[in-house]
Amino acid sequence: MQLLFIMNDPPYGTERTYNALRHVNAVAKHSETMIRMFFMADAVQGARQGQIVPQGYYNLERMIRIALHHGVEAAACGTCMDARALSEAALVPGVHRSTMEELSAWTLWADKVIVY
Repeated sequence: MQLLFIMNDPPYGTERTYNALRHVNAVAKHSETMIRMFFMADAVQGARQGQIVPQGYYNLERMIRIALHHGVEAAACGTCMDARALSEAALVPGVHRSTMEELSAWTLWADKVIVY
């Protein structure tokens, strides 16, 4: 099976992106499923490297790195990055700057699309 996870919410403040990454990592380590994740809108900030969070608080960068280690492919919306002055160099290594064209291709590739 091929799954596409699309994340929209800010990295901290709500727990939607956190729960999406929990879901991605749970599926990725227990399955042969191919997974892609796409960060849009405020969720692109969750794909930023160098996150420092309070002790005991979840760290999205760490969760993304775990997903990438499990073979998950990851991209961030370039238009959304531009609107937030986020450069590709600021992304977690392994997450690439992307386009709506690639998101469209990934959507057609996927058997299921899960939106957070």
